[in-house]
Order: sequence, then structure tokens, then C-alpha cells
Amino acid sequence: MSEDTKHISISDYNYPLTDERIAKFPLAKRDHSKLLFYNYGNVSEDIFYNLPKYLPKDSLMVFNNTKVIQARMHFRKDTGALIEVFLMEPASPSDYELMFQTNKDCSWFCMVGNLKKWKEGSLRREFEIKGHKLTLTATMDRSKVQEQAGGTNHWIQFEWDNANISFAEILEAVGELPIPPYLNRATEESDKETYQTVYSKIKGSVAAPTAGLHFTDKVLKALDEHGVDREELTLHVGAGTFKPVKSHEIEGHNMHTEFIIVRRQTLIKLLKHKCRAIAVGTTSVRTLESLYYMGVKLVSNNNATEDDLHVNQWEPYDLPHNPDGLVKVNGKVISVEESIQNLLDYLDRDGLNALHSSTQIIIAPGYTYKIVKALITNFHQPQSTLLLLVSAFVKGDWRKIYDYALSHNFRFLSYGDSSLLIP
Repeated sequence: MSEDTKHISISDYNYPLTDERIAKFPLAKRDHSKLLFYNYGNVSEDIFYNLPKYLPKDSLMVFNNTKVIQARMHFRKDTGALIEVFLMEPASPSDYELMFQTNKDCSWFCMVGNLKKWKEGSLRREFEIKGHKLTLTATMDRSKVQEQAGGTNHWIQFEWDNANISFAEILEAVGELPIPPYLNRATEESDKETYQTVYSKIKGSVAAPTAGLHFTDKVLKALDEHGVDREELTLHVGAGTFKPVKSHEIEGHNMHTEFIIVRRQTLIKLLKHKCRAIAVGTTSVRTLESLYYMGVKLVSNNNATEDDLHVNQWEPYDLPHNPDGLVKVNGKVISVEESIQNLLDYLDRDGLNALHSSTQIIIAPGYTYKIVKALITNFHQPQSTLLLLVSAFVKGDWRKIYDYALSHNFRFLSYGDSSLLIP
């Protein structure tokens, strides 16, 4: 890994993206989007539903099964001021699954829109769920703020007066699906379906893992018939994914933390496939590549907690490593297989079925990929960390890919077309 990574100039990762290139809505048929195929430097195109024929049989494809929550809520003050409360991260309980089951009160770290109009007091909203009247109140604890890469998050306590109603049901009733800001339009009813993958299961994201939006049950069945092994993990996508790099060099960019869940079965599958995987989306990439560094931590700290396994932004670059990017611990090189086995042993020792941790990893040119050997991804914003990740994957050849997409009428960003990259 290069020592120059931190000094990458983000202006070198710019390209002309005009508004008409940005897909405002998805195609009527998900799997009819265009597919750019980058294969060892050669670029061609096809339709997404033909994806299976480009993949080797007996390969492992990994999907992010997170589900986007209706994270945006609006409250109107007595003065008429409209306050937006955007759920970012569960505070109490901090576990996502427990959070959605709460039935009286809970707390979240939230971004607050029109904050200057909410000086004091609680916000109230009255509505009906299943014929039951409900009053929801939101109270801010101004002593608890969280500085995240996406901005400042405020601790908001939610309380409601009906113990038969869960917080998940409240969000379904009054929350709004937070589509990306660059779409420059209001959320529509159709987004509730089209801005979710067909395999989404685990609630927690405030943005969709958009590479997965092209898959249909028909394409998944075709993958199975082609002999591709499928596995799922969970990374809850944060709003920081949309945050552009504003510093001249990427060293000044603070990556957001995202929470991951990886099942024991997934680690076993990785080992079976010699720790080589096809990642669906950059979120799957960030999770898979973070696993290596989590397993490395267990070499020197066998008693690490799941919180201790958190991967910091610059950890992959600061650790001593060999030319292949494999970390050295006390002079010994830690292989990918050894690292994944460490995680498996860790789960077995504690009787756990899944690893729950978090990552802040930034993947940029100079990074050496450990697990991901092929990538399915959409076309990303200029000067974004996602474009840096793609550039690192194709060894700097990103302009060839993006020039082709621009000159062949590909649609860009979340609802846009897709690419299969094999470097």
C-alpha cells in the first residue's frame, strides 16, 4: 500500500456529470438496465439480466441485505415552523433489532433540519395506527451531540402513549423514505418499492445499497442455475455515503462509521471459496475488506470485544504490511484465510452466530484488495470516496470506464445503470 494515499488530490477524480445524466427514476424493469463490463482493461456493454454468463461457475457472490428505513420524520411546531428529524443511528437501545421492537420510548442520534427554529421544548405529532390514536413526542438532549462525517447528530428521545405500537410501526406510518438528495425531488410512493433491493431484510439503512437494485428474482434464479454461490451480509448504509470530499487531499476527509453484521455461515463460505468473492456494491466491498483487519486484531488481542474490532479509517495504511498488503504482526505475515479463521474461532469461542461490529475503512488508490476479486457497482458521483474505491479496484483505470459510460448514454447514480468490474 502506498504512503501517498493520504495525499491523493480529490480534484484528480472529477468528471463532467450533468443533471440529465442522473437517473431520477429507475427503469420499469430493474434487470433491463445497461451493464458495462470491464474485463482486464477491455470495456463492452450488455443488459443486466445477462449478468450470470459473465461470472465463473462455483464463484461466491456476496450481497448486502440491509433494508432502508423510513428515516425522515416531520413535526410542525405551534408557530407553524416545520422541523425535520432524520434518524441516523440508534442511541438507546443501540441494537437495531431491539430498537425497532421498542414499544414506549427510544432514542436516536438524528440530523435536525430547521434546527434554529427548535430552541426548546418537545415536538409533538398526533396520528392513527390501526385505528388507535397516538401522540409521538420528540425531545432533544442538547448535552449529547455526535460529530459524524455527515455532520452533527443530536440525541432525540422519542416517546409515545400506546404500548401496543412498536417504533417500527410508527416509522411505517409517519416516516418518509430518504431518497438521495441529488435526485432533487420529493419521495414518491413508488420509491418505497423501487429504492429497496428485492432481497432486503434487515432494517437499518438510510440509503440503499444501490448496486443491488438491478437484481430480480429471475436474475437470482439464473445465478443459482449458473452455479454461483450466493451469500448475504449486512452493512447499514449511513447518510455519510453521499458526503463529497471537500478537503483538497483525502487525508482531511473524515469517513463515517457504518455498522455491520456478518453471519458465521458467511465466514465458512468465504473459507470454502478460498476467501475470494464477487461483491455486489461498495457496501459489500467495505464489509468484506474490513473482515481481514478485524481478524488481524485477534492475532494480538484474543480477548477483543466486538467494539474493539472496529476498523479505523487509516488502519489499512498505517499497519506494517508486505508488498501484497498483508499485515505483519510481530514480523509474521497474516494471510486472509488465517484472518477469517480467527473471526470464526472468535464466534465459536463466545457461542455467537454472527459478528456485530463497525467499520470506518476508506478504500482508495494504494489499497490492495484482499477478498473482493470482482465488483458489481453503479456509477458514482465525481470527487466521492466511492469513486476512489472503484479506482483502487481497477488500478487507476476508472476514466476508461466512466468515459465509456458517458459516451454510450449510461444512466448515473442510485437509479442509474450498472457495471461489472474484473480487474
